[in-house]
Amino acid sequence: MRTLGVDLAAAAKKTAAAVIEWADGGARLAHLSLDVGDAEIVRLVAGCEMTGIDCPLGWPDAFLPFLAGHLTFDPGPVLAHDGIEGRRLLAYRDTDRFVTGRTGLIPLSVSADRLAHPAMRCAVIQARIARDVGPQARDGSGRLAEVYPAASLKLWGIHARGYKGRGIPEAAQLSSALAELTRTAPWLDLAGYGADLAASDDMFDAVIAALTARAVHLGQTVRPGAGDTAAALTEGWIHLPSGQLSGLAAP
Repeated sequence: MRTLGVDLAAAAKKTAAAVIEWADGGARLAHLSLDVGDAEIVRLVAGCEMTGIDCPLGWPDAFLPFLAGHLTFDPGPVLAHDGIEGRRLLAYRDTDRFVTGRTGLIPLSVSADRLAHPAMRCAVIQARIARDVGPQARDGSGRLAEVYPAASLKLWGIHARGYKGRGIPEAAQLSSALAELTRTAPWLDLAGYGADLAASDDMFDAVIAALTARAVHLGQTVRPGAGDTAAALTEGWIHLPSGQLSGLAAP
C-alpha cells in the first residue's frame, strides 16, 4: 500500500509531500517533494490508500453561527460567546482540546491564528478531492485524515522539540530528530532522501504525516469518542497514534 503525508502551507511554497510504500514488513520513501501545488496534492491523494494532512480540516462548530449572527445583526449567537471562555469555543475545536488533554501540546487555532490561511487552502483542496477522487469525511474514516506531526513524534517517543526554523539550533534539532527516527524505525528506507529531510523541517513533517497515515489505516490511532463523533464530522479530528512506531511495519 501507499500512504501520503502533506505538510500544508498557505501556498505551494513550503508545502511538502511524502509518499511511503509499504510491503513485506518494511517501508520505503518513494516520493518526496517541496513547493507542492494543489493539483499535485490531489494527484498524489488519488494514488494512495490513505493521506495524512497536517492542517485543520474544519472550523469550530460555534464559529459559523457567531459570524452569521454578526453579519445579520442577530445578537443571540454573538453574545452566547461573550468572555474569554466563549471565545475559546470559537478558537478551538473539540479535537484541539482533546489533543491538549492527551499530549500537553496546544494546536494552533484555525480561526484565530496563522493556521487560518492554510485551512482556507485546505478547504479548497478538500473540494478538489471531492470532485476528482470522491468526498472524504473529516473524521478520518475515509482516505483522508488530519494529523499533527509534533504529537505523533511525542507519542512515538521521539524527541523533536525546537526543530522548526532555519537557524543553527533548529537545524541541529532536526538532524537529531531524523537520526532518532531512523534508529527507531530501521525498517524505513529513506531511499537517498536523508539529506533533504535533514535540510527541511517541512519535508520531515510530511514524512511523519505519511507514517501517521499508515497508523490511521491500521486502526492504530485514537478515534473520536461517543461525545466527539458529531463534531469530528464537521470540525475535523486529529488522529493521535495509539500504538508504537514499530507496529506500522506489520505486513
